[in-house]
Amino acid sequence: MRTNIYIDEKLIEEAKKLTGLKTKKDVVNLALEELIKNRRRKNLLDIQGKISFVEDYDYKQMRGNHDFS
Repeated sequence: MRTNIYIDEKLIEEAKKLTGLKTKKDVVNLALEELIKNRRRKNLLDIQGKISFVEDYDYKQMRGNHDFS
């Protein structure tokens, strides 16, 4: 999708230096990806302490006795 927006050239140039990326498009895409990851991580922290887990849960037992070797 093509979008025309004003982006501070100083920010773009600094981001290009820090990341080693060559194009504005790559910088903007990386910035958006990192923003999304950061917000998702923050959302997970918001639910910290609100979820109860079964103390004796054994995920290995739930997998069964499969031998994949």
